Amino acid sequence: MGLNKEKQKMGTSNIADKVVVITGASSGLGESTARLLAASGAKVVLGARRKERIDAIVKDITTKGGSALGFKTDVTRRGDVEALVRGAMDKHGRIDVIVNNSGIMPIAPMAALKVEEWDRMIDVNIKGLLYGVAAVLPIMQEQKHGHIINIASVFGIKVFAPGATVYCATKSAVRALTEGLRMELHSQNIRCTMVSPGAVATELPESSSEEATRENLREFYKMAIPADSIARAIAYAIEQPAEVEIDEVVIRPTAQDF
Repeated sequence: MGLNKEKQKMGTSNIADKVVVITGASSGLGESTARLLAASGAKVVLGARRKERIDAIVKDITTKGGSALGFKTDVTRRGDVEALVRGAMDKHGRIDVIVNNSGIMPIAPMAALKVEEWDRMIDVNIKGLLYGVAAVLPIMQEQKHGHIINIASVFGIKVFAPGATVYCATKSAVRALTEGLRMELHSQNIRCTMVSPGAVATELPESSSEEATRENLREFYKMAIPADSIARAIAYAIEQPAEVEIDEVVIRPTAQDF
């Protein structure tokens, strides 16, 4: 389907020409969101550690007539996140939306003492998100508009244990951070949205270091919904008029019980 027809199909005129920064954009939810928004006329600026994947996505989007830039970005490094945002500003002069999507989910019981994995989850899922906020917030405050979208999880609503206790804690933190940002920023015309997916077909289940755990997750994720399902929800939140803020979206497979 051509770009213009895709735009007409989506009916997302409020997305066209918006500058959207997306972290964790090399696969899964981030990639799907980038492709959908670009097809709807957004100027997407993509960051992820796998530069070759980002380059391939950018090439595909631009070949189809969309606007995309890509940067090698490790969200645990504040300088990388600042460089991603600076790249967006250098090219487009503004940032309308950031989608803080980077996340990892190594699953293991607390007694396994996977302390390095705990550290990594905190660095990516919490600090990486905060680095994204820190990079865009002064820009959005100067613009007097903006939209911060944080990817949480249903595991931030209900604790899944044994196994996901630390992951759930990081996603609970995302919930608290997003609500606090909303309360602090709504008077400055900066919208905040939290998206909490259930089982989604991404690489997330492969984060665990133990093969038995990965096998269990693969079995559980057989019910997973496509990443496009989440991308459409993100697009819907972005396309709302400036006076409308969608604060939270929870999306699960119909078969998922928590």
